Amino acid sequence: MSAFERFDLNGRAATPGEVARRWRDFHAEVRRVSSSRLARVVGPLLGDDTRRRRIAERLRSAGHDPVAVTEGTVRTFPTNYVPTAVASGECSGDGSGRIEFVVLHSTEPAELFEKFHQALTSDKEWLMITHDVDETSRAAAGAVLYAHRGDADVVYADEVGDTNTIPILKPREIGPHTLLSYNVIGRPALLRREAVSEVRGLRDVAGRAAEHDLYLRLVEARARFRHVAVVLAGRTALERHHDDLSADTQRVVTDALLRRGVSARVSASAQASVVTWSPLLDPWPSIDIVIPTRDRVELLRQCIESVESSSYPNFAITILDNDSLEPATREYFARTPHRVVECPGPFNYAAIINRGVAHCGADYVVTLNNDTIVRSSDWLEQLVGVASLEDVGIVGATLLDRQGVHEHDGIVIAPYPQHLRRGVNYLVEDEAVLARRDVAAVTGAVQIFSRTFYLELGGMDEDLAVVMNDVDLCLRSQLEGHHVVMLPDVELSHFAGSSRGRLDPWSDRNRFVRRWDVFGSLVDPYFPESLRLLGTTVQYRPAVPN
Repeated sequence: MSAFERFDLNGRAATPGEVARRWRDFHAEVRRVSSSRLARVVGPLLGDDTRRRRIAERLRSAGHDPVAVTEGTVRTFPTNYVPTAVASGECSGDGSGRIEFVVLHSTEPAELFEKFHQALTSDKEWLMITHDVDETSRAAAGAVLYAHRGDADVVYADEVGDTNTIPILKPREIGPHTLLSYNVIGRPALLRREAVSEVRGLRDVAGRAAEHDLYLRLVEARARFRHVAVVLAGRTALERHHDDLSADTQRVVTDALLRRGVSARVSASAQASVVTWSPLLDPWPSIDIVIPTRDRVELLRQCIESVESSSYPNFAITILDNDSLEPATREYFARTPHRVVECPGPFNYAAIINRGVAHCGADYVVTLNNDTIVRSSDWLEQLVGVASLEDVGIVGATLLDRQGVHEHDGIVIAPYPQHLRRGVNYLVEDEAVLARRDVAAVTGAVQIFSRTFYLELGGMDEDLAVVMNDVDLCLRSQLEGHHVVMLPDVELSHFAGSSRGRLDPWSDRNRFVRRWDVFGSLVDPYFPESLRLLGTTVQYRPAVPN
């Protein structure tokens, strides 16, 4: 069942007045968190949807490029996070009498296997792997998870990180492709003993990735997972970064993919706990790359030259021309070996892409901005490999700006769709940004999708002429049961706004807000529910257990 719902179809869309109020509240919160004292005073005077506001924003941003933050300088993230202890009396429904605690005194897998399988013979309903902490703390953590168990088979919490001030925050839902990349669930986790027994517990051959292997098999068995947004003691730093973890993780992920009928290359990444998996296809399907443009032939030329260096054996380029007039551009069109499709009329990105896809006949289509430059020759192999999975609808990649600063690492909805930017608004290089993972959306500047699936969706919504059409497409994909996956290791350069300036009609944004109940019930299932992205600031909003 999708985490998203169309409010323009169920008769519960917010009124224009309610939408305006939501915007005011959101902008006020952004100013409070991300703005200077002067901006907090001047912002309300300028208004949020006014010409003078847009002029002020352009003047403020002119010549200003964001600077990435070096991870070593980050001491607390989120910046307002304060570690708190969970007291034993905070939760009702203490289930200690129903929980078999598996207490580890070392990091050796052999001890875990032995104690875990002994615990499986218990008559307790639940199992919980924990460290050699004092009994009171152990019981308190168990009570927190037990109180939120509902009908779940696995109840998991956020986790203390390498330092107390940078926690490991986890998503509300377990993305199946994220779990292929790393052990999202980690510890602490409360496991229903019967569900674990049905998949035959831990496997010795999984080594240090035994718990990850168990969760992969539980997902395949359709176990139910529930997240509790509270930070508790979990794994040690040694367990999460052990040198042997990478090889063990590669092995269990390879096994999981093979069980699903997918042949893939699984390799190490910069972190021992994260692996990169890439499905292998034979033969490679055909791909059409559609590139919208209007003049700016110097941008288009460098984009196409970078694409032409791709190692992929079966692709074609289609240029979508939206009323180019400059002689140099017309001459380029006359001489290029690539197909040119005329897309006349006022700029409507969705309509241009729809027209381009209608002229395509390939198995897959890539949308590519004319102000992008491909940085790796195998980018298409990587994109189409993941897009070929039966449960995947759209795949995106990382975009870097002129200075190499991250501009797009997926789109998160917290509470409004915004680009996650590694080192800019997301200040730590943790598993969540290094992994190939499920996300709410990816930018249309580079997307790949099956052509037939795109047509089944009805293409992009042309009523969202300039903005949010790409996000809307991603959400509609997930309504149809097809995930959106972000590949952080596939990078392109993107000179944002070079070709069309910064068109940003509020009519598009307001239509999107009403359709998906933004600022209301809409929640990103794959971004930690305790985080809000407000302007350039990620803020922690603690969840208090009931």
